[in-house]
Amino acid sequence: MSGHNKWSKIKRQKGASDAQRSKEFSKLVRYIGVEAKKANGIMTSPSLVAAIKKAKEANMPNDTIDRAVKKATTDNSASMENITYEAYGPGGCALVVEALTDNRNKAAAEVKHIFSKHGYSLAGIGSATWAFEKTNEGWIPNTMVQITEDDGKKLEEIIGELEDNDEVQEVYTNAE
Repeated sequence: MSGHNKWSKIKRQKGASDAQRSKEFSKLVRYIGVEAKKANGIMTSPSLVAAIKKAKEANMPNDTIDRAVKKATTDNSASMENITYEAYGPGGCALVVEALTDNRNKAAAEVKHIFSKHGYSLAGIGSATWAFEKTNEGWIPNTMVQITEDDGKKLEEIIGELEDNDEVQEVYTNAE
């Protein structure tokens, strides 16, 4: 009866969930690092507080959060930057993609490739953000757009692929 123990039954599931959690933590550490650098390590900064809140909601350990803040405020390595991409997706819905990267050109190429693969392209600055309001929590849609079921499936596919990209932090849409 070899291979019939509890570990053999859960190791695949645990491995997959651990990989997903690790990927999410990596994104959050980068996000916290950028916000900590902007705030010069001041823990009461609203943007840093929002980043830490987001990390705690994902059950990130406090020592990991503290290390990310400490590393960002003491390390003078490559600076990460927030970049916002705008696009129009299936059914004319607006998309706002927030990325965090140390290489602006690479991130732009990857996001552009994902959109072009699905038959869409990036839009100019301000062409999609007018449909949203920027808050500490992210982008909240001002106007909603009705899309068909087929367009909804295409949109889910695009958003899923964007979120799988390591440099993409959040994807916002105004589709209903």
